[in-house]
Amino acid sequence: QLQLVESGGGLVHPGGSLRLSCVASGSTFGNYAIGWFRQAPGKGREGVSCISSSGESTHYANSVKNRFTISRNNAENTVYLQMNSLEPEDTAVYYCAAAWPPITISPMAGPDEYDYWGQGTQVTVSS
Repeated sequence: QLQLVESGGGLVHPGGSLRLSCVASGSTFGNYAIGWFRQAPGKGREGVSCISSSGESTHYANSVKNRFTISRNNAENTVYLQMNSLEPEDTAVYYCAAAWPPITISPMAGPDEYDYWGQGTQVTVSS
C-alpha cells in the first residue's frame, strides 16, 4: 500500500509559477513510477507528466512541455511538479498517482494503469 498526499496548489495570476509536491508513505516509494494528472470542471482526467522510478525517464503532455518540470527525490519520498508560465487553461485539480512497473513512461500511460492516487490539490490561474 502507498499513500500519496499532494500540496502546493493555490491561486496564481497568468504567467505565474507554482510548485506541487507529492509525498508518499507506506511502501517503497523508489519502486514506483509517478504521474501527475489534472481534471478541470466538466472534463476528463488528463495526463500531465510522469517520471520513472529512477527518475531517468520523463514525459510531458504537449500542452505543458517547456513550461512544467517533473522531478523526484526518492530519499525524501517526494515528487515535484514545477509549473511556470501558468495559463488559465491550466486551472484544474491536480492529482499525483503511483504505478508499479512495468508502465509506459513515453507516451504516458492512462489513469487506469496507475494503482494509487492522492486526494488532489486545486490550481487556479486567474487574473
